[in-house]
Amino acid sequence: MGEEREDPQKLKRIGAAAYDYENDPRWADYWSNILIPPHMASRSDVIDHFKRKFYQRYIDPDLVVEAMSSSSPSQSAKPSASSSASSAAANDQARPRNAGSTARSSGTSAAAGSIPTSVRWDRQTIQFSVNAWVFIVAVLAIFPLVPRSLSNRAYRLSFMGTACSSLYSLYALYGRPRAWNLQAVQVYFQSIIATKDFIYFIYCLTFVTSHLCLKFALIPILCRALEHVAKFLRRNFNRSTLYRKYLEDPCVWVESNTTTLSILSSHAEIGLGLLLMMSLFSWQRNIIQTFMYWQLLKLMYHAPVTAGYHQSVWAKIGRIVNPLVHRYAPFLNTPVSAIQRWWLR
Repeated sequence: MGEEREDPQKLKRIGAAAYDYENDPRWADYWSNILIPPHMASRSDVIDHFKRKFYQRYIDPDLVVEAMSSSSPSQSAKPSASSSASSAAANDQARPRNAGSTARSSGTSAAAGSIPTSVRWDRQTIQFSVNAWVFIVAVLAIFPLVPRSLSNRAYRLSFMGTACSSLYSLYALYGRPRAWNLQAVQVYFQSIIATKDFIYFIYCLTFVTSHLCLKFALIPILCRALEHVAKFLRRNFNRSTLYRKYLEDPCVWVESNTTTLSILSSHAEIGLGLLLMMSLFSWQRNIIQTFMYWQLLKLMYHAPVTAGYHQSVWAKIGRIVNPLVHRYAPFLNTPVSAIQRWWLR
């Protein structure tokens, strides 16, 4: 009976292993949204695990995907072989006891395998709830008819919510430093400093602690929240009548235009840097915030998750500004060259 129940799952696993993932455009999008440490992304067992998760989500929902284990397949095969040999050599009285123990062990392993799945589901639900709340609060902050005091409070709450969401995502994916000493903390920060969640966490801290109220800064927050909400709705509510009637088209548009949203965010982030530079000549200037934000822009320029968009925007700015400097203000060539060397360093 146990073998009959396992046979369909064996066939499903064989089908999942034989599936052509490279020619499925959904796999590339799915894998690009998996945030795992670089040393794990190159492991074949990790890639195979997420391929089975992809196959379960998009091809065959009945496929059972077990949690990743640290033991090797050869090690896990030895106990199963020995247990099968011992069960074959046992007498008729021992067989019911072996069957009962097998059922209990399989039930235990199934329960253990379902725990990480429920944890991941809970994490996704928490992220969806926080980002949906951030999106509503941010829209409330930029709506022109909202009272000024309520708008300012919603403005700061949207940054706080995004900071909490980013920090929770970093903790869920990377955990804590292995030890609370300088070397371990330095290694930990080197692993997370180029991630999108860390960049947004610093971005939110930069504005939530400032007395300036730049509604323009909410554009990247809105784009990030919109992407998270749309992906969660498409993956978990695609069979809902309410979703298919009112939300499917907007969610499909968001998922098919993530590049457009990223380009919009990069334009807004660079525009904020220029606004902060101009604010230095007003009574609302904040030199520390401006310096910190330009360091963040430099990180965005070099980090792989945002480099393509920021480098494209800066290239457009250079094509416009450089000819004007050479023609009308050649004395600025030396300081501009020094700034470029610092920026590219």
